[in-house]
Amino acid sequence: MPSAKAPVRIDLAGGWSDAPPFCEQVGGDVVNIAINHYSHANLEIDSEGKLSVSYTCDVPVGSGLGTTGAINVALMAAIKGQDNCEELAYQFEKLLGNHGGRQDQWAARYGGIQHLKFIGNEVERVHLVPPPSFNRWIEKHLILADTGIRHTSGDLHSNVWARYEEVLPHLMEIRQSGRDMATAVQRDDRFNVCAAMNAYTEAVGKLDPSLNAPYQILNDMPDVLAWKGMGAAAGGFVGIISRKPEETKAEIPWKVLDWEIDTDGLVLSDD
Repeated sequence: MPSAKAPVRIDLAGGWSDAPPFCEQVGGDVVNIAINHYSHANLEIDSEGKLSVSYTCDVPVGSGLGTTGAINVALMAAIKGQDNCEELAYQFEKLLGNHGGRQDQWAARYGGIQHLKFIGNEVERVHLVPPPSFNRWIEKHLILADTGIRHTSGDLHSNVWARYEEVLPHLMEIRQSGRDMATAVQRDDRFNVCAAMNAYTEAVGKLDPSLNAPYQILNDMPDVLAWKGMGAAAGGFVGIISRKPEETKAEIPWKVLDWEIDTDGLVLSDD
C-alpha cells in the first residue's frame, strides 16, 4: 500500500507574504529550508476493500515548522500520488478554514533551500544552491529551539488580515526581507543573512508585538546574531543564529532540536 513522508521546514524570511490577500494583490517572496524531520502518511485497504489513512509527524503540530502543510502533502500523495499534491494539500487546508499561504506545502513537496515567489495563485520555485560551506555554516549556527508554546497559525493570521490596510506597509517590508534573504543565501553572504532575518523579525513585531513576545530574552544574549519565530511566531520554535552556538544552547531555557537540510522533499513508496 502507498506510504509517503514529507519534510517540515525552517522559514528564514518572507513568511506572511505568501498568504492572501497580500500575495494576490502584491506578490510574495519566502526563503525556507526543508529539514530532516518528517510527516508520514499510510494508505491501507483491508480485505473488505475498505480504505483507511493514518498519519503522524515527528514534531508537534503548532510548532511553527509547517507541520500541517507537510502532513497534508504526505496525505494527498498517499491518496492521489505526488503530482500536484502540494496544491491539493493547500486547497484541502483552505476548505478547513486555513488563512495561511503556500510555502509549507511547497517546502514539503520539493525539499532543499528554496526561494518561493507567490504571484496571485501561482508559485514560482527557485532552488537556491549556495556553496556547501554555507550549508555547513547554517546547520551549525542556526539553532532550532522549542519554546513549548503551541499556537494555531490560522488564528494568528486572522488577527493580522483583519487589519490589512493598517499592516500593509509592514507586509511590504516582510516581502523585501524574503528577497534580500534569497540573494544573501545564494551568495553565501552570512552578514546579510543575519540582516535579512533581523529585518523580518522587526517587521513582524510591527504586525503585532505579541508575535515576538516569547523570544525577547534573546535580545540580551551578545552571541545571538539574529533570531525569528518560526512560521507565524507567537511561540512554537524559534530559529537563532549564534556566533557561539554551543554556548547559546546552554544559555537558552528551551529544548533544542538537532537538524540537517533535507534535499529529497516528498518521498512516495509502495510498500
